[in-house]
Amino acid sequence: MEGGGFVAASKVNIYEGRVTAFVICTCLIAASGGLLFGYDLGISGGVTSMEPFLKKFFPSVLEQQSKASQTENQYCKFDSQLLTLFTSSLYLAALVASFFASIVTRIFGRKISMLAGAVAFLIGSILNGVAMNIGVLIFGRLLLGVGVGFANQSVPVYLSEMAPASIRGALNIGFQMAVTIGILAAGLINYGTAKIEGGWGWRLSLVLAVVPAVVMTAGSYLLPDTPNSILERGQPEKARQMLQKVRGTQHVDAEFQDLLDATEAAKKVDQPWTSILQPRYRPQLVLCILIPFFQQLTGINVVMFYAPVLFKTLGFGDDASLMSAVISGIVNVLATMVSIYSVDKFGRRMLFLEGGAQMFIFQIAIGTMIAVRFGVNGDGELSRWDANILLLFICAYVAAFAWSWGPLGWLVPSEICPLEIRSAGQGINVAVNMIFTFIIGQVFLSMLCHMKFGLFFFFAGFVVIMTVFVYYFLPETKNVPIEEINQVWKQHWFWGKYIPDEGLVGLSRNDEGRDT
Repeated sequence: MEGGGFVAASKVNIYEGRVTAFVICTCLIAASGGLLFGYDLGISGGVTSMEPFLKKFFPSVLEQQSKASQTENQYCKFDSQLLTLFTSSLYLAALVASFFASIVTRIFGRKISMLAGAVAFLIGSILNGVAMNIGVLIFGRLLLGVGVGFANQSVPVYLSEMAPASIRGALNIGFQMAVTIGILAAGLINYGTAKIEGGWGWRLSLVLAVVPAVVMTAGSYLLPDTPNSILERGQPEKARQMLQKVRGTQHVDAEFQDLLDATEAAKKVDQPWTSILQPRYRPQLVLCILIPFFQQLTGINVVMFYAPVLFKTLGFGDDASLMSAVISGIVNVLATMVSIYSVDKFGRRMLFLEGGAQMFIFQIAIGTMIAVRFGVNGDGELSRWDANILLLFICAYVAAFAWSWGPLGWLVPSEICPLEIRSAGQGINVAVNMIFTFIIGQVFLSMLCHMKFGLFFFFAGFVVIMTVFVYYFLPETKNVPIEEINQVWKQHWFWGKYIPDEGLVGLSRNDEGRDT
């Protein structure tokens, strides 16, 4: 069949239960882990555009800005490898941490992994706020990266396992909603702290990262672990009780049996990191690599964590650049709400495809406008009208990402892996995400300096590739219980040949029910 494919509703179990206040509350608390990632994404670009911060840690960048003003080359104002190392070092640490996080998540549970990440982020936030030299600053960033690596590994898995299938997408996207709220809060804080006299506003911006860290620390301490994780660690009765609590019913036999079957399969896998390389897990491996790879090649982090720098580079004033970042942050939050509403109604594929088409259109529009106004030499300026139009284009692009590749880049990898390789699959997802966030973060300002407006056409080309890939190779997973996702892969036109019949949890029971 063409396209990603759908699984017939009759092929999967419809479990008893309802959406309980308990599961909503636990998922909202867990989703607050996204605040760590979001706040850092938003705060870094704003701080690195503040003159007092640059004067203390990166004086060469200020000198370069002055030279750029004299030559009127707008593209190369901030081209500094040391400056980008400050921003992107976090993602390198998160990459390394994600491998350890997958082990902790599997052996000790999702809850412990979230708690470890929150504590590391808390310590890193304090160090960044009090840093007096570049060494302490970078070390603090590395600890923030450990926190992000642990949180991004464990929170999406926690949400996917805790949520009922009918609203799994919406609850999982709570993580991305928290990310967008963190970005917006950071933008507002940067806008306020930049006006503080005395040049210490940047310290306040950095140290306020303790707020999401404290929220996450307290939340993860209070949260229960998921039934899947409890069962995986050999406590079946406790797992059943937790499943009854989160589903709001005593009648959980069918779902609990599927969890038992998945756990038995998981016990046969001693090394999930080597097992995921087996052909039977080829669909999950490929998707857990390509989805985060494509997510970063949308170019979104260029806009989000360098937004103030980008706007300032393109001729917005200091205040205007920070306020423009706030505006795009508001759009990010509102568009993520659209995704929460529609992901379980219209499905993952529709959002991926529409979002890809919209991102492509507006990246071309952004690149074309910059080309017309600044040319190849970067010697131009934006009128007020031009700046407003460019901001509108960027907001349309951000909106498309925020209801497609933003939330779905975390949702889909967390729900497509069977229990025995779930921690490894999510570890790969986070690792690939952080590798390319680091690479793009490290080279973006140089790419802008050398590729100029062509940088936006570069990312637009990747958007075309990833949209075509989704159309042909990503099946629809909405409303499918997480332990029965393999049935979706089995029916796919391309991936079906990799899935053995014995890997289909719950299928034999369904067949027996239909035979009777």
